[in-house]
Formats: sequence, structure tokens, C-alpha cells
Amino acid sequence: MSRRKIVAGNWKMNLELEEAAQWLSDVDAGLNSDQCDVLVFPSFILLPDLMDVYEGEQILFGAQNCSHKESGAYTGEVSAAQLASVGVEYVIIGHSERREHFGETNQMLKEKIQQALKNGMTPVFCCGEPLQVREEGKQQEYVKKQLTESVLGFSVAAMAEIIIAYEPVWAIGTGLNATTEQAQEMHAFIRSEIAAKYSNELAQQIPILYGGSCKPDNAKELFTCNDVDGGLIGGASLNAKDFLAIVQSA
Repeated sequence: MSRRKIVAGNWKMNLELEEAAQWLSDVDAGLNSDQCDVLVFPSFILLPDLMDVYEGEQILFGAQNCSHKESGAYTGEVSAAQLASVGVEYVIIGHSERREHFGETNQMLKEKIQQALKNGMTPVFCCGEPLQVREEGKQQEYVKKQLTESVLGFSVAAMAEIIIAYEPVWAIGTGLNATTEQAQEMHAFIRSEIAAKYSNELAQQIPILYGGSCKPDNAKELFTCNDVDGGLIGGASLNAKDFLAIVQSA
């Protein structure tokens, strides 16, 4: 089954409003919407302004996180309902930095996915192993636990709305790189777990993105892997020229 490629830019806590608006202008001018789906994930505070000023149709907007709570006395949190109310269509759930720095658990991430789906947003669920787990050869066991406890209990209809991003945590900002063989192996494993829980038909429909230091010089090779459906791009997404080169690779 042919799955449309997706290239998503996760800006993390970078770019101010003027820089972000210029990025949108530069990227939009260089895009051919037939290439793939292009998503961008700015900081919360930038989303409404950027969505207001952007006049194109080639870039879709998402949030980097949402609360696992529906509403209430949770100072500093942003709910899925609030994001949806301003037109946000996608949300990253369970990025490795959220897991590491903010202690997000698999159960909490399951609740975040529920909130996103309830409010009509597409979750981009991140999973992946740290270096020690990879060195011990337990990466599949580790990722299976993440999948099982966060996403594989949803209904077929709900699961069909989820995008998965595999992040080899050991290859993010460390100077290490996952080979295309390592990326393909894990993507194929994730797809096999979905097939085992649901069906091969559903497994073949779900996009699985690669999120481990994808750059212009390795994107094309990664994207040619059978089970790699694009990328969740971090640092390289901050530069419009580099991001466009990655999109072109897809």
C-alpha cells in the first residue's frame, strides 16, 4: 500500500514570531504541495498568530504537546480542546524530551492521545529507545512496551487516526546516527506490532515517521526505506533551506 510521505518540523523552544513568519514565507514559496504533507509544530504562543498570517494551503499546523487533563486548575498547561478551538489539527504526544525532562509516563501519554482524538486532532505519537537499551539489544522490547501501554489498546477507528514517530533517542543531538538498516528494522517492527494487534491492512495504512537527526544529507536514503514514511525533523527544521531540502527528498 502506498502511504503519502509526511515531513514535520518540530521547532521545540526556538524561533520568535518574526523569524517564524519569515520561515513560513520562505518554505511556502519553495514548496510543491504534490510532494508530501508538510507539518510545522511551533511553540504554543506562536500558533494563533502564525495561523492568522499564513495565507497558503501547503503547510499544516500542530502543537508540540497537550495536557492529559480536559480542563481545570493546571497552571501552565494547555488543553487539547483549547488547541482545537484555535484550529490546530495535529499534536505531538510523548516526544523523548517530554518523557525525559517532564517525567511523562506511558499511561499519561495514553490519556493525552484520548484528549487529542476527542477534540478531532491527529496525534503524532513518539516512541524510541535510549542508548543503553540499544546497546543491550532490548530496543524492540522497550518500544513494544511504549506502544502497548499508550496506543495499542485503542479501537481500530481511533488507531487509524494516529501517526507514529520512531525516535532513536541515542541518535538525537549525540553525533551518533542510526543506519538506514536500523531505521527500517525498527519501523518494520512497529508496523508488525500494529498488524499483530489489529490487522495487516491497518498496519499498512498508518504512517511511521523517522525522528532521529534527519538532515538533508541523509533524508533521501532514509525515506527510501519501505516502512519509513517521512520524518519528524528537529534542528534541521529551523532553517528553511534545509527543511525544504528534506521535503524534496520525500
